[in-house]
Amino acid sequence: MSDLLIILFTVSEVVLLVIVILFFLRLKKSEALLSGIQANQEGFIKRLQFNTQLENELVATFEQRQQELVALNNELEKKAAELKKLIDLASEYCQSPQFMREIIIKGHRAGKSPIQLAKSTGLSLEEIELIIDQF
Repeated sequence: MSDLLIILFTVSEVVLLVIVILFFLRLKKSEALLSGIQANQEGFIKRLQFNTQLENELVATFEQRQQELVALNNELEKKAAELKKLIDLASEYCQSPQFMREIIIKGHRAGKSPIQLAKSTGLSLEEIELIIDQF
């Protein structure tokens, strides 16, 4: 009976030893998997940092472009105001009697008829003829 008991303990010890070995193999496999996950996590963190840096650069560039656009818009508005003043001056000059008189005289010298001059200047035929007669 003692031999049987010793065999039983020995078999149970061998079984326990196999279980412990399997447990350690499984543990080693889990550690390898965990190491792989940690390495992937480090790579992921590096990619996130790179993406964050890239995004910050894009935002900074976007802000710079926005400031440049605002400056260009201000300059454009100044130029538009200057052009409007010039157009108003030109319009006033074009409607001045002296300018109209010069246009009519130059047109008459170029051989245009009084009717053509009246149509192009918007004046009446009598006004055109009066200006031509004064010349």
